Amino acid sequence: MQQRGKFCQFPREASQDSPLSSAVAERDRETMSMVRRAVEKRDVLLAFQPIFQSASLDCPAFYEGLIRLLDESGRIIPAREFIDAIETQELGRIVDCLALDMGLQSLRQDPGLRLAINMSARSIAYPRWMKTLRRGLKGDATLAERLILEITESSAMLMPDIVSVFMSELQSEGIAFALDDFGSGYTSFRYLREFYFDIIKIDGQLIRGVANSPDDQCLTLALMSIARQFDMFAVAESVETADDAEWLIENGMDGMQGYYFGAPTVTPPWKMPQARKRA
Repeated sequence: MQQRGKFCQFPREASQDSPLSSAVAERDRETMSMVRRAVEKRDVLLAFQPIFQSASLDCPAFYEGLIRLLDESGRIIPAREFIDAIETQELGRIVDCLALDMGLQSLRQDPGLRLAINMSARSIAYPRWMKTLRRGLKGDATLAERLILEITESSAMLMPDIVSVFMSELQSEGIAFALDDFGSGYTSFRYLREFYFDIIKIDGQLIRGVANSPDDQCLTLALMSIARQFDMFAVAESVETADDAEWLIENGMDGMQGYYFGAPTVTPPWKMPQARKRA
């Protein structure tokens, strides 16, 4: 019998129990435990980051409310540290509900505020999420028109038909929708004709250093053209330098968000002394 070469042998199933796999699994278990504890104790809060319209940089057009957790030591944990571990779990749906509830409370407390809140498309069919929305909208006729729901590109592509119907129903009530992380590689462009997002947020991987990258400039301009074709407000994410901001403004970007304009803060910026002074 001819012996197979060593490079033709299939990997053993035992590789799933490798030290690296075990470490990743343990990390995910610890993350789930941390999130579960924070949710049970309601150690959950929003951090607010401004989004500016390029034509008017003196005042934010709206803010994004970004979910944060507190660990047992009181340290603030950003979503990127835990969201992947809980995205497909019910815990992810509960976190979406808490973010929506806190966002609606902020809108109710500040009548001049316009706020974007993140959600997964998986939460559309979660009864508690819709109950939270309906309860929060009661009693304030302007609240729906000041709420923006952000759905990530990868999440929206999981169930495009359901997302399209969901958006249409809530847009008829005045709620706006943003497609987050646009250009990160998942979108089937034909669905843009059906989604009718109000805002498209171009992924930060294309925006960081765009002023000095002809390739990223080409891709960014193409995504801006798509947004313009479908009458969507284009926002550049992760704008971190003056050079990038200048290039984006010169080339017609509608809006910008990033550390150059303001880092996320758990203290509402519109309540800070300097904000009250400008008002």
